[in-house]
Amino acid sequence: MPLSLTTITLVFASLSLSLPAGGEENFGTLIFEDRFERNESQEAKDEPGNGWTTSSDKTAKGYKQVDLRDGAVYIYTHAEANHATSFRHEFAFQDGTIGLRFQLEDKADSVMLNFADLGLKSVHAGHLFKVLIGTSSVLITDQKTGEMNLEVRNARKAGTLTEAQKKSLAGKSKRFSHPLKTNAWHQVFVTVKGDALTCRINGEEIGTFSSEGFAHETKTLLRLLIAKNAFIDDVKIWRLR
Repeated sequence: MPLSLTTITLVFASLSLSLPAGGEENFGTLIFEDRFERNESQEAKDEPGNGWTTSSDKTAKGYKQVDLRDGAVYIYTHAEANHATSFRHEFAFQDGTIGLRFQLEDKADSVMLNFADLGLKSVHAGHLFKVLIGTSSVLITDQKTGEMNLEVRNARKAGTLTEAQKKSLAGKSKRFSHPLKTNAWHQVFVTVKGDALTCRINGEEIGTFSSEGFAHETKTLLRLLIAKNAFIDDVKIWRLR
């Protein structure tokens, strides 16, 4: 007996729900996953678990800034802190993808995905590149050959940047306009392949930017930097190579 239009529609809907979100099947090998479905043993200090570390002892006088809540992690910067909260996990790939869900509370909130290699001594604090996601835009920046390169950073602090350095810096970032709703969950995937970085949010490709720093061979640390407040959940890391 021929299938009705309603039956066919339901079958296709079921199939679409079972497919990996965001083309995850093309991301490579899943090497890390955290859904934050656990509890802390106390509420006085950061206790994220599963290999995560935080900057609270160093930048916030030990005050709690990372809190597991209802199967997600709430990250905020304490009033006593002198730096955005850094929520960190080690990994290793040359090319790959980092995916996570996030929620911003206020229009001024943001989430930064910072890729680092602490073994690289030509840059400040291992900074390679960043993807800064706010409620109105996404900023992608090559820090290795730009703002965090020690020669460039020292010249900026001293006010001695040359015109050539200023011109070079201007080409190390690209901003893409993209409004986001507050108090709603959003899915982001950041993919690095060679010298190209692509950001996708909620199934939409926001933009791709190419710069030589993205091709650094050893990305070994993810830092989620939260200047104000954000919820994070379902962190996944895939290695392509």
